[in-house]
Formats: sequence, C-alpha cells, structure tokens
Amino acid sequence: MPRFFAEQPPEIGVISLFGDDARHIGRSLRMAVGERITVCFGGTDYLCRLDKISDAGVIASVISESPSKEPSVSLTLYQALPKTDKLELIIQKAVELGASRIVPVLTGRCIARPEKSQFDKKLVRLQKIASEAAKQSGRGIIPQVSGIIGFEKCLGELKEQDLSLICYEGGGKRLGEMKYPQNGKIGLLIGSEGGFERSEVSMAEDAGAVPIWLGDRILRCETAPIAAISIIMNLTGNI
Repeated sequence: MPRFFAEQPPEIGVISLFGDDARHIGRSLRMAVGERITVCFGGTDYLCRLDKISDAGVIASVISESPSKEPSVSLTLYQALPKTDKLELIIQKAVELGASRIVPVLTGRCIARPEKSQFDKKLVRLQKIASEAAKQSGRGIIPQVSGIIGFEKCLGELKEQDLSLICYEGGGKRLGEMKYPQNGKIGLLIGSEGGFERSEVSMAEDAGAVPIWLGDRILRCETAPIAAISIIMNLTGNI
C-alpha cells in the first residue's frame, strides 16, 4: 500500500497531502477516489481512504490508526564524511535498517572536505533520499540528515547517548559482547575512507565511546555502517 508522510496531524478525521505527494498520487500512481493509502505522522500510521485528488492537494478520510513500527532503540549514525555518492548510499541503507538520525562528521582523514555552504546545498537532496527510503521501508518517521559537524561536537553528542560505539579497524569489542539499552539512545561512529587516527579513537574513548570491531576483514566506509546497524538492530530485537 502506498505510504506517505503528512506535515500536520489529522483534523476531525481528515488528513491532507500537498506538493510532490499529491502529484505522485494523481499522476504517477494514477490512484482513484475510494482507494486506500497509509499516511504517517508523529509515529502513528493512519489508514486512509482517498476522497479528493488534484495537483493542488489530496484529501483523505482516516479509517483507522495504529502505532508505527519503529525500532525500540534510537540509533544515530555519526558518519565520517565520505565522498558524496557513498554518503547517499549510506543514508539510504541506514534509514532502511532503522537509524533515527544520520550526522556527517569531519574527521582528520576525511578525503572529502566541502565548505559548509557547499554541503548545505546538498542537504535537500540527501534529506529527500532519507524520505524516499523511509517510505519504501515502512518507517513511521523520516530520519533527519544533519549538516556537517566537527569531531569535537560529535564527541559532545556521544556523551549524551545511553551507549556510544566507535567502529575501529585496530580492534575492540564485538557487537555481540555489548549490553544494549532498552528503549535507549545509541550513537554509532564510523570512519571515512581512511579510517580514524589513533588519537581520535582515544578522544572518543575519553568521551565514553566503546571501540568495536567488525572482524578480520577491513570493510569499506559504505559497508561498515550497513553491517554494524544490521547487527545492532538484530541484537536489540529489531530485525
């Protein structure tokens, strides 16, 4: 069933969609009055019947509602900035697997080092990738893609998590050895193409992050977050 995200909650049993979503329903999907869609808002799924369809907007009546099937943990992926095409893939797959937020981080070994103004122009596209991945995978929220932050700010945010992890090719605990918070916040820090400097790992440890190890094979920077999030979601009962 087609899935959409509303900007506002239903009013008196009616929910509205505008812009690209309205045009997608009428033109691309060629849906008709009386057909059903799912509309998400604020972690709730609304089963709706289409009442009016036009390019200007779609109006639908709410038939029933239920909690969205979101992961029990809130996982923020702190991804050391890779090249743009790799970041797009990482965002798409992280959203599909259940990440709640994706934060690009500038670290010492990042090859890509765009100006903040340049990256901010790309945020609209990156957020759209997250939105499309959320619709496709049945998410109840659209995870936020943040602007670039520095390593020190990243460390500050890691301190606020219930569990913080840094993926390090130099060794660490296996993900199966960790104790995960129930309904808690998890911060996962992954390196770019060049990995992390040893000093950065030490700083992350001082901030409370636990080094984790994904095995003897060195994974690409776009593979490591997919593997790590998959394992974490499985171990927390979310896959």
